[in-house]
Amino acid sequence: MGPDHDLPTPAAPLTLSAAPSLPPAPAYGRRSVAEVLGSAAASLGVDGFENRLGLPPAKRICVVLADGLGRSLLKQKSAHTPFLRDVMQQGQGAVPVWLDSAFPSTTAASLASLGTGLAPGQHGLVGYDVLDPSQDKVVNMLGNWDADVDPHDWQPFPTVFERAAEQVDVTTVSLPQFGDSPMTRAALRGGTFVSATTSHARTAAAAEVMAGSDASLMYFYVNDLDKAGHRYGSQSPQWEHQLEELDATVKRLHATLPAGTTVLVTADHGMLDVAEAQRIDYSADPALVAGVRHTAGEPRMLHLYLEDDAWNGDGGTTRQRLLDAWRGRFGDRIWAFTREEAIAAGLFGQVRPAVERRVGDVMIAARDALAFYDTRRVRPTAMEVVGQHGSLTKAEREVPLLCFQAAGKAPGRRGARG
Repeated sequence: MGPDHDLPTPAAPLTLSAAPSLPPAPAYGRRSVAEVLGSAAASLGVDGFENRLGLPPAKRICVVLADGLGRSLLKQKSAHTPFLRDVMQQGQGAVPVWLDSAFPSTTAASLASLGTGLAPGQHGLVGYDVLDPSQDKVVNMLGNWDADVDPHDWQPFPTVFERAAEQVDVTTVSLPQFGDSPMTRAALRGGTFVSATTSHARTAAAAEVMAGSDASLMYFYVNDLDKAGHRYGSQSPQWEHQLEELDATVKRLHATLPAGTTVLVTADHGMLDVAEAQRIDYSADPALVAGVRHTAGEPRMLHLYLEDDAWNGDGGTTRQRLLDAWRGRFGDRIWAFTREEAIAAGLFGQVRPAVERRVGDVMIAARDALAFYDTRRVRPTAMEVVGQHGSLTKAEREVPLLCFQAAGKAPGRRGARG
C-alpha cells in the first residue's frame, strides 16, 4: 500500500467519479498473518504446510502475538524497545520484516487468519461484530459469543494447531480467560493450553514446556498493549510502558527458551489515535442510515446491512443513495464501497457462500483519523476509546515480523515423541 493510502489531510467532499480507490488487498497466501503458523509448522517439518515466509528450519518455534503492535508504532517508539531494536538491526535474511493484517484490521479477523491459515472470506470472522443471517441478528466475534452461534459451525475448518498436533507438540500460552473462549474454540483450538496471569509466569511456563519437548510449536499471546492503546491511546505514557513490558517479556523468552528456538514476534493489527471531536455518532444523521436495517463492524470499518425491502425493486437506488450520502458528508476522508466491490478487490480473500451475507451491503472504512458510532446500538462508553483500528491505512494494517534465535540453555535429550 503506497503512502497515498495512509492518513490523508481532510479535504472537501469529492464527486462520486473522484471517490478514492480502494488500496491493494492484504497479501493473503504470500505475506500476511495467515502465513505465520503454517510457515512455522512447515519449518518444523510438519507435513501438509508451505513455508511461504521462508523461515529457517527449526525444532522448536515460539510465535509471540503482541495484540495491537503496528509496524509504524514499533518504529516510532523504538527508544522504548532496546531488545527488539537490536533484533531489527541484526536483520533476518530473506524472512520479511512486516506482514499485512487480515481485513478488517481487527483482532477477531486477524487471529482467526493466524489460527486457521485462511483469509476471512473462508474462516468467516469478518469483523468485530457482524450479521448472522440465519438469525437476522448482529453477533460479536470476541468475548462471549451469542448463545445460538456455535464456534465450530461458524468456523468449520481445522486449525493449524489441530493439524500440526498430529506430528509435533503444540502449546498455547495465554491468559486463563482465553482457555475455552468461543474465539479460541473457533479459530485457535488444538494442542495444550497453558495459562498464567502475569507475564513473568507465562514466560516461565513457556520455557518449561519448550524444554520438555523435542519438536514444538508454541503460540504466546500478549494483550496488554492493545488494552492500553484503546483506553489511553498509542501516544500515551501508559502505552509506552506496556511496550517496554513487551520488550522485557520477549527478552526473557530469548534468555530462557531452549537455545536455538526460533522466536517470531508479530501482531494482529496496528493502531492510531482518534481525537474525541472526530468520534462521530453517524446515527444522528438520517441520511447516513436511510434504508439500513443493521449496523455492525468497527468504528473505523462499518458493515451496513440494508432493509430487506430495499432490495425489492429499487435496491440499487437505495444503496447508491447511501453511498452518495456518506461520500457527500465525508469526501476523501473515507472509502465507501459495496460488498461486491470488497469481494472483487480481494479484501476478504476468496469468500465462500456461507460467509458472503455476513459482509455488509455497504461498507465504510476510515482513511482519516475518524471513528463512527451508532449510539442507538453501542454503549456511551464506546465513544471513550482513544486508540482505534479496523481500516486499511498503513498504521492499522502493517504489522512487524521479527525472527531470531533464543539463547537459553542447550535443550536436554529425551525419547522420541509418541
